[in-house]
This record gives sequence, structure tokens and C-alpha cells, in this order.
Amino acid sequence: MLPATPTPLSHADFKVKSYNLAATLDSGQAFRWTIQNNGWEGVIDSRWVRLESISSGIKAQTWPPATDWGWLERYLQLDVDIDVITHSFPNDPPMNAALRYTPGLRLLRQDPWECLASFILSSTKRIVQIRQVIQEICQRYGQPIATPDRTLKVFSFPSAQTIASLSESDLRACKMGFRAPFLLSAARRLCEGKLHLDRLSELEISAARRTLMEMPGVGPKIADCVLLFSMEFNAAFPLDVWMQKAITQLYFKGKRTSLSRLSAFAAEHFGPNAGFAQQYIFHYIRHNPH
Repeated sequence: MLPATPTPLSHADFKVKSYNLAATLDSGQAFRWTIQNNGWEGVIDSRWVRLESISSGIKAQTWPPATDWGWLERYLQLDVDIDVITHSFPNDPPMNAALRYTPGLRLLRQDPWECLASFILSSTKRIVQIRQVIQEICQRYGQPIATPDRTLKVFSFPSAQTIASLSESDLRACKMGFRAPFLLSAARRLCEGKLHLDRLSELEISAARRTLMEMPGVGPKIADCVLLFSMEFNAAFPLDVWMQKAITQLYFKGKRTSLSRLSAFAAEHFGPNAGFAQQYIFHYIRHNPH
């Protein structure tokens, strides 16, 4: 049974310039946002949230009531000056084309466990499939969340402790296939104290990446996604198949190039905000395949 619905619904307006909410929430970095009536509805931690673009910035609604909105400001990274970030990008035709296509694209700061689990589940899947698997696991093993509409059933992302208590067959029933033992291993490592996600931000990026890659099923791409989308390692540059093709096409004239060469190029060419640049290019090439 859903918890009793509290009242009233909380509202807040955030003044922010150049924030492309739709592109940010639908750019492959988070998988629990859906468009509803000209706004976006999703879950942050254990809250139902609705976000809408308005002329002055972003309008937010949440349930249960909120008096402190710091959690949302952190999630949306509203304190980031996107102009400073984009001015640090290289001035070249591909990068400029990506910037023109989606001005105001941002990065989110997600919960590290949910981010890690989501990208473990993302391996070799399309975004629509990732969303389906995550929805399934939340419905089965997450906690029910109160919403303004009592007919709307929304669930939190299951905790590492919950996942660790399950069996591999339980997880495979959520249609995650070969990813099930990887997710189970990650959850159990966290619960056993073999992995401390809250300490990774204290490390250099290479050390943080190596720590994540000690887990089965976590390669450089998944590790960089976690570092970029939950820990603000802005230099992390996830190179999945899409991005390998994009960088090869845009910067190497389509010539076959090794992954190590692409990684080295990305770090040198895009600099300390390479992860932001990656997201612009990823979104651009995803919607404009050549």
C-alpha cells in the first residue's frame, strides 16, 4: 500500500540562465525521467519530482513537502556556470556544431549507488531498454513513494542492501540478463565494506577509475559514467561504442583508431571539462547520425 499522501504540494522556482532541461534529462545520463504534460516527472532519492522549463529558469514541484531545496539544486547542479564550462571547450567545427545544436545542456549529480547500478545495467542496451529494466527493478524491489495522484505508482531505486539480499535468479527475472551477477557483486561489495563510493571523490581520477574497475562488469566506460554523472569528475570522458564512432568520425576522418589513442586524444583535446564536452557530442551525434 502506498503511504498516505501528504499535503500540500511544494513549489519552487529557480532562476537559472541557459539550462536546457529537456536535453539534460533525456541525454542518456539518467533513466528515470518521463515527459508528462510539458514537464518532466521522475524520482530523486525518495521524492517524486516534477520539473518544467519557464522563462526565468526551472519550476519544480515535489511531494512530500519540502522546505529545503538543496537536494534538487545539487542534483541539477544549478551553481555551475555553463558559460565558463563551454568557453573552455576547443574551438573546432565538430565541437561548435554540438554546442549550437543543444545550448544549455548540463550534467546531473546523481546518487552514486543508483548511478553505478544503472550503468551496470546499461551495458550493450539501448536507452529505451535500460529504462525498462530499471523500471522493473524499482517496481519489484524499491519502496513505494507518495505522489499527488494516488493512482500513480512510483518507487524508489532499491538500495544496495536490498539488492545484496537477492539472488541472481531474482535479478534475472527483471530482464537484466548477464548483467545480474555484476549488479549483485557490486551491491554485496558495498555492503561488505569492500567498496566505499563516498570516498572516491577524494582520489585522483585515475585511482578512482581503477577502484571502480575492480568490480566485475565495470570497464572504463561505466567507471567514467559514474565518475562524471555522480561525483563531478568533469574530466571523465566515457567512451562507449557511440562515442568511439563519433570521435573517430569527427576527428580522425573515420580512420580506425585504437581505444587507447581515442582516450588520450579526448583527455588532451577537451581538457578539464572533457566530460561536459563528451555529453554535448554524444547528444549531437545521437540525434544527427551520419
